[in-house]
Amino acid sequence: MPRDIPVGNGSLLITFDDDYRVRDLYYPCVGQPNHTQGHVQRFGVWADGEFAWIEDKTWTRELRYKADTLVTEVRLISKKLGLEIICNDAVDQTEPIYFRKSVVRDLSGKDRDVRLFFHYDLSIGGNPVGDTANYDPTTSGVVFYKDGFYFIVNACDQHKCGLDHWAIGSKRVGGAEGTWRDAEDGHLGRNTIAQGSVDATIGYNLHVPAGGEAYVTNWFACGRSYDDVKALNRRIWDTGPERMISRTEAYWKLWARKEEIDTTTLPEPVTDLFYRSALLVRTQIDNEGAIIAANDSDIAQFGGDHYSYCWPRDGALVAYSLILTGQSELSRNFFRFCSRVIGDEGYFLHKYNPSGTLASSWHPWTLDGRKVLPIQQDETALTLWALRQHFETYRDVEFVKSVYDALVTKPADWMVDYRDANGLPQQSWDLWEERRGVHTFTVASTIGALKAASSFARDFGEPDRAAIYADAAERMQRAWIKHFWSETEGRFARRAVPEEDGTYRLDMTADAANFAHFAIAGIDPTDPMIASDMTKTRELLSVRTEIGGVARYQKDYYHQVETEKTDIVPGNPWVICTLWQAQHIIARATTKDDLQEAMDLINWCTYRTLPSGVLAEQFHPYSGDPISVSPLTWSHATVMIAVSEYLNKLAEIEGKDHATPKPIFAGLAQG
Repeated sequence: MPRDIPVGNGSLLITFDDDYRVRDLYYPCVGQPNHTQGHVQRFGVWADGEFAWIEDKTWTRELRYKADTLVTEVRLISKKLGLEIICNDAVDQTEPIYFRKSVVRDLSGKDRDVRLFFHYDLSIGGNPVGDTANYDPTTSGVVFYKDGFYFIVNACDQHKCGLDHWAIGSKRVGGAEGTWRDAEDGHLGRNTIAQGSVDATIGYNLHVPAGGEAYVTNWFACGRSYDDVKALNRRIWDTGPERMISRTEAYWKLWARKEEIDTTTLPEPVTDLFYRSALLVRTQIDNEGAIIAANDSDIAQFGGDHYSYCWPRDGALVAYSLILTGQSELSRNFFRFCSRVIGDEGYFLHKYNPSGTLASSWHPWTLDGRKVLPIQQDETALTLWALRQHFETYRDVEFVKSVYDALVTKPADWMVDYRDANGLPQQSWDLWEERRGVHTFTVASTIGALKAASSFARDFGEPDRAAIYADAAERMQRAWIKHFWSETEGRFARRAVPEEDGTYRLDMTADAANFAHFAIAGIDPTDPMIASDMTKTRELLSVRTEIGGVARYQKDYYHQVETEKTDIVPGNPWVICTLWQAQHIIARATTKDDLQEAMDLINWCTYRTLPSGVLAEQFHPYSGDPISVSPLTWSHATVMIAVSEYLNKLAEIEGKDHATPKPIFAGLAQG
């Protein structure tokens, strides 16, 4: 189920499903730990003797954000109850506090007795064993705690603060469903404490005049001690929760529009998606630098794992989107994170937890009894490449000096050493993490990284190093063209597997990831071989249904929908793969008319968003429904990249720079 309208501040992240139920609660890192384990946190309404949970079919729901903010504007209507509720959700800009303001409006023309109920089903620290929940008379709220994690739930209306109802009890133990069932008659039992696998439901009374409205704002504050959450609760009372929501809304408007990017040439939906993508990307970035792939815990149902990790590959490309849009502190923080976690040997392992520890992996350390490196070389290469893009934009010499050894010289030296007799990278796993070999994407990323390292070494007064890296990149590029090009197919192989005799066995499966040859390696996008490869790839990977878009590769098995008519549906359409084609069109464009086809592909993304602007990883090729995780950070980052490149190329064509006030390079192709 998609995770719609996430709200967060880099230390606390709240996600919702499309029924407007909170599903994930991450603190103190974005992505770690999940204090709900994905379990439903319910929201119910009792009015004049009738009750309905918000997921009930009697409700209509519109889940959106206020423009250019991370404050939601959710509209809920129940004809059965004769009520409309407008909810504004926000995580405070600074403090780990989640707010929900609920404005209840009567639609029946009579005075109403309304009670709102909020259910909390926590598994503190990621498991439900040993939790405690208790009613706290000092704050008139309910406190949860375990093992150095403390949470308080409370509420205020325009007249008073504190809870009107509460129930604390057991869930999923001995047949107990949970305290949420107690709310359905409009009353809660006021049990004051429970331990073990516990939950709590709180309630609030509202008198809603005929045709009028009333509101309540409830909150969930996080800390590492009881004193922490008690102090936050007092701060909310003293400041006022509505004021804290308002200042958070103002902050995000400032954040989203801090750079004077001229988007007047863009269709309005594209402009909206551009800014919405930047905000959504921010929700997935931890304040300590980790860029998380996605925080949709439903994916764990399929493989027992999730996407709440930092892959250096995803992170580097997301960092590039931040560089293009002027978010220099966020990209800088990512590189600081990378410098902390990279190994002494100069390469990254598979993925990392947001805390910086090594995450789960399926890359083996031995194959056929032989020791192998459990790596995707593109992850190391892309991080170095992205660092160069950051430096060329911001020229922050002092910062680069601090990560120069960890992220430039050690990785570049390792990449020079980790080559075969032809000068190509030795085998590693591909960016899709499915097959081992020598991959076009990896080769292109390594070429781009070695070029970047050569430029860094020259800038930092190391001409010998610069020459070594430049020579390695040039030799690798020649070897790739020689060994990967198929004259018969008119395109490059996606993978070459070394044979015992020193030759390569080519895998000619069309793969959208080949775009890296122009985008990362910096090979001329108008080169006939590059142009032919991109054209043939698009022909083979276009989804020929009403939904459209571009698949990852031929007969892609991941969440595969179509298994027979693979000539029509080679795989499910992905946002990133569709936009990679747009990037090539932009890179080779010389007139405004040349850019129209790229805009058509960017527009395709606007058609695929949820009403809130959220994009999934991939989509059903016949229905267009989101598939896999949502939102995918990489999807939104690629929107930012493609739109930035479009604006930069348009400025270049028109002979003016109206894309950004910073000296930005025109697209990924520049090396």
